Amino acid sequence: MDEEIVPDELAGLLDADESVAVVDIRTAAAFSHGHIPGSENVPFEELPQRVEEFGDADRIVTVCPHGKASLKAAWLFQSAESTDDAAIQSLAGGLDAWDGDLEAAVDDGTAASGAPTADETATDAPF
Repeated sequence: MDEEIVPDELAGLLDADESVAVVDIRTAAAFSHGHIPGSENVPFEELPQRVEEFGDADRIVTVCPHGKASLKAAWLFQSAESTDDAAIQSLAGGLDAWDGDLEAAVDDGTAASGAPTADETATDAPF
């Protein structure tokens, strides 16, 4: 496992429409405040039960606020048989280091671009 991917490299993959599953492990509330466009929210505590959902992924990048808890999530993906063939990485520096666009949920349940930076109140705690 290449443990980490830098934000610029991830942005390049997303801009090039590469096949990459971005898994944001924060709580649903934190995710709704701002997340990388196209990412999927799987709160850390749900990850062991949901890791098999990503069995067909070629590349998985885990995301958290600061890049520490997402390393643990990447290790969990790495240990799962269903994701043996995937390239698995954690976003270095987490959302704090991400300077690309974020989406946020708005009142009507749709996403809006240009949201503020990562949830300021989020911590690296996976709960």
